[in-house]
Amino acid sequence: MKIYLVGGAVRDKLLGYPHHEHDWVVVGARPNELEAKGFVPVGKDFPVFLHPETKEEYALARTERKTGSGYTGFLFHSAPDVTLEEDLRRRDLTINAMAEDEHGQLVDPYGGREDLQRKLLRHVSPAFVEDPVRVLRVARFAARYHHLGFRIAPETLALMKELVQNGEVDHLVAERIWKETERALLERSPHIFITSLRECGALGRIMPELDALFGVPQPPEHHPEIDTGEHCLLVLQQAAALSESASVRFAALVHDLGKGITPPSQWPRHIGHEKRGLPLLAQLCERLAVPKEHRELARLATEFHTHCHRAQELKPSTVLKLLKSTDAFRRPERFEEFLLCCEADARGRTGFENRSYPQADYLRAALTACLSIDNRDIAAQGVTGKAFGRALDQERLSRLHTVKSEFFGDSAPG
Repeated sequence: MKIYLVGGAVRDKLLGYPHHEHDWVVVGARPNELEAKGFVPVGKDFPVFLHPETKEEYALARTERKTGSGYTGFLFHSAPDVTLEEDLRRRDLTINAMAEDEHGQLVDPYGGREDLQRKLLRHVSPAFVEDPVRVLRVARFAARYHHLGFRIAPETLALMKELVQNGEVDHLVAERIWKETERALLERSPHIFITSLRECGALGRIMPELDALFGVPQPPEHHPEIDTGEHCLLVLQQAAALSESASVRFAALVHDLGKGITPPSQWPRHIGHEKRGLPLLAQLCERLAVPKEHRELARLATEFHTHCHRAQELKPSTVLKLLKSTDAFRRPERFEEFLLCCEADARGRTGFENRSYPQADYLRAALTACLSIDNRDIAAQGVTGKAFGRALDQERLSRLHTVKSEFFGDSAPG
């Protein structure tokens, strides 16, 4: 029995990149031998065990054979005679097909270390085209290491395109697409995930609502980048700089879906795109099995981002409606995320990256003023029921008028 450290820990150790998880491959062993040592079996399709103390995963060396469509259509074979090189050969990228033995010696049969030095994401073998999840994984690694100068090898990109063209990508299940998408959103350069999917044609299959934005023009005086798809990528970059939340980054990416169905005769204007985007967003979220908290923030960003941009022009009564519509009084932390999405949208335009966004500070102050109201003071007036709600709103409006004057002066519009 020999045990090797494999995969991401080896790759990131060579890169000097932070890593926290360790995966292990066991060669020359049977399941009962690991169980006798206290390892706990957890694998459903092939033998994977948790270490009795560290709880890290130990997998028996295995090979695989394609038997059907999609990423589940595989037959796995695990036995003591399966070699480490055979196990590594089934992996997606050469930089993920390296191992380290108990003495710290590198085992690198497919040139992963050289590809790290070349900053290249390259497939291990032609078997790459058997698993459509690899399209998502390669795009995610491109997002992770983009800032280091990594790129997808042309021959690997060609295989990614093949997976799209032969329909394998269409067999991906929603939960797996979202899992990889969410992980990619949390990477340092999440916009590269989207550009990589688009380059191989997968974006149109997985997120057609988002793909439809590319090539749709916007008014150049407000959007020097003109292209709506490019704008959304810029917004995602700004969101990544402002927040580490996957919800914020997802909402920023999809906030303008309604512009994809603006009639060309109305270009480059997109009047009413906020409402038009809501069914498209619901459709996208349903297809990808997007979690509820991500959906809700994306809905708020889609419907109300232009309200936030025009905050100075809004009457205090309209600001109150905005706070209620976004459930800001009960969910102030989500309202803060909404403001970050709007700020990312405002800055996600060529030449606007460093502009201030006072609208967010104004609306933060407006919410704070309303939340500072002591309901007991209103109750002391003897009002109850609907009258209490009306009295509370009157006090909120009074405070909102004060905040607006403090921010913009008595001559402020609205």
